[in-house]
Amino acid sequence: MTQSVQAQVGQIVPDFTLPASGGQDVRLSDYRGKKVVLYFYPKDMTPGCTQESCDFRDYHGDFATHNAVVLGISPDDLKSHAKFIEKHSLPFTLLSDTEHKVAELFGVWQLKKLYGREYYGIVRSTFLIDEEGKLAKEWRNVKVKEHTAEVLEAVRTLG
Repeated sequence: MTQSVQAQVGQIVPDFTLPASGGQDVRLSDYRGKKVVLYFYPKDMTPGCTQESCDFRDYHGDFATHNAVVLGISPDDLKSHAKFIEKHSLPFTLLSDTEHKVAELFGVWQLKKLYGREYYGIVRSTFLIDEEGKLAKEWRNVKVKEHTAEVLEAVRTLG
């Protein structure tokens, strides 16, 4: 795995493009002028990821009130994202990072251990990007409970 330059708090986040759940490609720079909540999650339809996504869904209107968009990113393909969105009525875009390039940019594609087995995967993390495209705040190794409320509070205080 090659280690590239990682996004740093206070720095402009390098632009990226990923296939989106609506069928189009989405560029991070498409959202300049808005705050962007970028949350990385391991897998569609799993309990923790479903809870986290539904929490972002439930706060969606509050994020919109504060000029913020929510984008979810996982290594799942668009077909999986479509089922996940439909089943849970998710009102925001999910991006497919099947080659984990953006996950690597944010340093969330890491070696994990489960039942003694080692594998690479997403470490649940969220990033808040300001209207100018700078990384304002990051949450790594996220615990789902109360996380969305914490992110919303950061969005509110960002101005």
